[in-house]
Amino acid sequence: KVEGTIPTTIGNMAVLEVFDLSHNLLESSIPAEFGILAGTLKRLDLANNILSGTIPSQLGQLQGASILLEGNHFHSKTSAPLSLCMLRTGVETFDLKDNVTFCPVERNTLSDFYDLTKGAEWTNDANWLDEYESYCAWNGVTCDEEMNRVKKLQLSNNGLSGGLSESIGNLTLIEVMDLSDNDMKGSIPTEI
Repeated sequence: KVEGTIPTTIGNMAVLEVFDLSHNLLESSIPAEFGILAGTLKRLDLANNILSGTIPSQLGQLQGASILLEGNHFHSKTSAPLSLCMLRTGVETFDLKDNVTFCPVERNTLSDFYDLTKGAEWTNDANWLDEYESYCAWNGVTCDEEMNRVKKLQLSNNGLSGGLSESIGNLTLIEVMDLSDNDMKGSIPTEI
């Protein structure tokens, strides 16, 4: 078994295509320098080690790569980077994508909502799509304090346009959704 930490000089291995040290005793955090290997690294497998800390957002730069991190000891209070959870940056596979501890369903749903309602054009999109910020801190989102579940989505008069998808039904505890005075189109999904 391989023990120790992954050196930050890993980013200097410019032709590295596969890095598989799964099922070992690697500890500490994953170096952000893996992001330097974008374009060459196709498989990063660090599953089943004792890695901790925060999953670096730079892993999202590994377009076309499979990223396997399951079975480690990452901070459970910090979500995985949003870009990895949503496979936004061209990462092919992220094995924690369906793990609600690291990729909360409600955060993913709100991210879809942002895209479908042209969030980049909103009047105020403070904190939306931040890689690590809790979705409960996104402008217009109010969560309950116990479970961090969305209770209110209040984005009236905020320049939203487009429509709602059925994924909005994943906000199962929502009590208030105020999207008035925007340019929303289409029907209200029955999943709400």
